[in-house]
Amino acid sequence: MSALEIARAVEVACVPVMDPACERGVRLAGLKATAEPEVARLVERLGDGTGELAAVIVDATARSTADAMAVCRTLRRCDPPFEPILVVIARDQLDDLALRDELFDDFVIAPLGPEEVAARLRHLLALRGTAPAAAVLEHGGLVVNLETYQAAIAGRVLDLTYMEYELLRFLAANPTRVFTRETLLSRVWGYEYYGGARTVDVHVRRLRAKLGEEHAHLIQTVRSVGYRFG
Repeated sequence: MSALEIARAVEVACVPVMDPACERGVRLAGLKATAEPEVARLVERLGDGTGELAAVIVDATARSTADAMAVCRTLRRCDPPFEPILVVIARDQLDDLALRDELFDDFVIAPLGPEEVAARLRHLLALRGTAPAAAVLEHGGLVVNLETYQAAIAGRVLDLTYMEYELLRFLAANPTRVFTRETLLSRVWGYEYYGGARTVDVHVRRLRAKLGEEHAHLIQTVRSVGYRFG
């Protein structure tokens, strides 16, 4: 059973590969994510204080609900009991949650939506007074707020669609790195997206138009490869 650890200021380490929608939801909540496949290792890290854990997401769809609840029970038996715990569950597993409310704090139904994952994490952390401060990316007059999902250039708020924002956020978070169109499709749209590379070109063109002529150069074309920010 895998438990997805959500932590502040930790390096992203997805082992095994994390659900892309869940990972995007974690990022939208202003947090970074890493996977911890062994609950014993997770408990060890809680005990030795390695990293500052904000929450734990337990995926009940990977195996059985009983296995997931065993992970939750182990975390609750820590000293002090760990919270908050968010459970990912399939719709046909909902009845399995009955009479187990003390083992988790909230749940989300798969397939996951990034916005819902982010909203539930923020709600859980706000209840405990541990919500992360708004994180901001700044570069060449561009300001991207990771908490409000807004971006502004030279003080002018940009009217972006969700995917335009996600693409801009991803590029701004990785300045000077060159990404192929295929990589951008995978990292921004997710592995479940089957659109062609032209989707990236269309969104880049729209972003440049919204940034304006003076700032369009922030997204550079690398001939025969893809795009680079900065």
